[in-house]
Amino acid sequence: MVPLGVPISPGSRLGLGGQVSASQHCAPPRSSLAEHLLSPPPPPPAGPPPDETPEQMQQGTLMRKVKSKSWKKQRYFKLQDDCMTVWYKSKKNGNTKYTFSISDVETVREGHQSEVLQSLAEEFPPEHCFTVVFHGRRGNLDLIAGSPEEAQCWVRGLRRLVEIVTKMDQQEKMDQYPSADKNKDGRMSFKEVRQLLKMMNMDMNEDHALRLFQMADGSESGTLEGEEFVLFYKALTQRDEVLGVFQAFSQDGKKLTLLEFVDFLQQEQLEGENTQEFAMELIARYEPSESARARHVLSLDGFLLYLRSPEGAIFNPAHEPLCQDMTQPLCHYFISSSHNTYLLEDQLRGQSSVEGYIRALKRGCRCLEVDCWDGPSGEPVVYHGHTLTSKIPFKDVVSTLGQYAFQASDYPVILSLENHCGPEQGDLMAQHLKGILGERLLTAPLDARDPTQLPSPEVGDGLGGGRCGGLAHGSELPARPSPQQPFPQGPGLGTRSGWGCAGGRGVCISPRLQWGRSPASVCTAIPTHNVSVHPARLPASLPPSLPSPWNEFVRHNAQQLTRIYPSGLRTDSSNYDPQEMWNVGCQLVALNVQTAGAEMDLCDGLFRQNARCGYVLKPAFLRDAGTAFDPDNPRSRAGGGPWSLAIQVISGQQLPKVAGSKASAIVDPLVRVEIHGVPADQARLETQAVDNNGFNPRWGETLWFKVHVPELALVRFVVEDYDKTSRNDFVGQFTLPFASIKSGYRHIHLLSKDGMAIPPSSLFVHVQITELPYPE
Repeated sequence: MVPLGVPISPGSRLGLGGQVSASQHCAPPRSSLAEHLLSPPPPPPAGPPPDETPEQMQQGTLMRKVKSKSWKKQRYFKLQDDCMTVWYKSKKNGNTKYTFSISDVETVREGHQSEVLQSLAEEFPPEHCFTVVFHGRRGNLDLIAGSPEEAQCWVRGLRRLVEIVTKMDQQEKMDQYPSADKNKDGRMSFKEVRQLLKMMNMDMNEDHALRLFQMADGSESGTLEGEEFVLFYKALTQRDEVLGVFQAFSQDGKKLTLLEFVDFLQQEQLEGENTQEFAMELIARYEPSESARARHVLSLDGFLLYLRSPEGAIFNPAHEPLCQDMTQPLCHYFISSSHNTYLLEDQLRGQSSVEGYIRALKRGCRCLEVDCWDGPSGEPVVYHGHTLTSKIPFKDVVSTLGQYAFQASDYPVILSLENHCGPEQGDLMAQHLKGILGERLLTAPLDARDPTQLPSPEVGDGLGGGRCGGLAHGSELPARPSPQQPFPQGPGLGTRSGWGCAGGRGVCISPRLQWGRSPASVCTAIPTHNVSVHPARLPASLPPSLPSPWNEFVRHNAQQLTRIYPSGLRTDSSNYDPQEMWNVGCQLVALNVQTAGAEMDLCDGLFRQNARCGYVLKPAFLRDAGTAFDPDNPRSRAGGGPWSLAIQVISGQQLPKVAGSKASAIVDPLVRVEIHGVPADQARLETQAVDNNGFNPRWGETLWFKVHVPELALVRFVVEDYDKTSRNDFVGQFTLPFASIKSGYRHIHLLSKDGMAIPPSSLFVHVQITELPYPE
């Protein structure tokens, strides 16, 4: 590891690379997004041409904002001049409010493509209606335009803007800062620059800011314009810590030759075979200078682009695509699972919606819960029984599954069906499942399979290229294992068993259902142990006669599927810590996906690997039915270790402001690193807080950890705004498996509380992992 903080040479005091280009660095924020619209694709047959659409959106449109059949308010929606934000004005009181940013929009649906708009289908034609769907957990925005032409204007315009923002590189997105040029004269005074710094979450010393301002003001006019602002911004964003690393490997301090870059990749980044070939690929990909690329050298600008790229990130890019064996039995995988998937809010009065299934499936969930009850109109409904939660038709849920099941992953979707329907509506359930899902529903036994072994995720091809999803239900199990038979014995398929009209919590998985008179009659089932998690540790509910309750449970989970779900006491839809259940090999650890927090961060972190397909192969010691592994005794794990993990938290880049804070507020960031794993590995350490600097804070602190079972460890990086009088505020986080960490100098690209990217916010760290000998 090389020393940091090498001073910048005089020749490069205004930037990292010594050259300034308006095309590569931030210019004064104007309407750069709007400029993308000047060369639109050919116009579609109907409606106004795309180049007119932004102007019409900027003029504003009166539309109805709809929340329910009874809540329909007229609002005047208007695209702002930056083409990045939409505001609305209330017709009643004339107040103008920020509505959303284009970067928040995931997609736009036309017609009656939401439950609210479907309920108004008789009142408003589909050509007038559209739905704006946002990233994360934010609710949809349902709108009704006054004419089909107005609706098409906004639908096409929003889609076009979303497409442009999606294709923008990081630098272009950075160019979209709100303008601090208050008088719109194309120049920025020092006062306006100071305001810009506050907008960028930075409280710079006024003397230092003035010095940078004067250095950039080549015309000595007292204002910055054009290239002068580019110079100022480059001076502001120079990365001394990156320059120090660069110069430690560069003989002339101006470039890295191919061999120098290879040395850096081998010595610091610990890249493996074919390093020279890899170095040439990186230079070709990230070096902005054509002449430098031709000579196979890397400039400082190219070096920084590499460090901020996927290859320079802390998450191993080799773990992003499908990279694990998918032919093993289902019980050998952790499976991304959702609890009461239909709920968007709490467990007592919350809204039930098909949007819950859409969001879970888009996150890669492969096990969803459907609680079915007799409906008043003869159709089964889905809701949290005996509560005030709203109800949705079972048929709509199945239709949603048919549309979204295989968009994020090709691998099987498992439905945990909790059936409370009588025989008549149970028949309707079967009809809807078979009629809507068709060949995608597994309804026949798997041929040429070992009947004593669970099938693998590679169960076959479904419609549209997706693999066929399995549907769930099976034999009821006791709520607490008995000492005589603590867990279901023997691998493979269980006996035929009925659901019963009242249903039960003994929900389990069948790769294919055999339909009888109704789903309440007979199905081929795989026994599953369902556990409701309470604050106490699980061994408290296991028989004390067992020599090692955890090890017994691990062995059980090597052959059988276990589904864990939140305690019924969690009426606020809060979550338990899933790590404890993964430690003993539980596959279906179901969480309330609608609730953001550390628990969902861990879930997203674990399933970030393997193409986010929702299946992660368990470590070998959790797949062996004769394993001696006990999470309370790390030495029971066969293999090397423990491992030393040293993380130097070097710096942060353009951290976001705390949600809901004042415009003048500036964060005091600290970084906490958490290890989640077996009890011996649980740890958290944090840096000191940096006062009043969320733009480019520097820490330079090293945090040390010892990890005994790296295969189960997750590492969570959290940035918080320090507050000495109250609880710290969340700023950003990133979570990943220990096994997916890349060594060396790495950037950590932060995520919001909802798990969405918040570019260009990042941390710059140095990671060193060393195997330690076990003490005798």
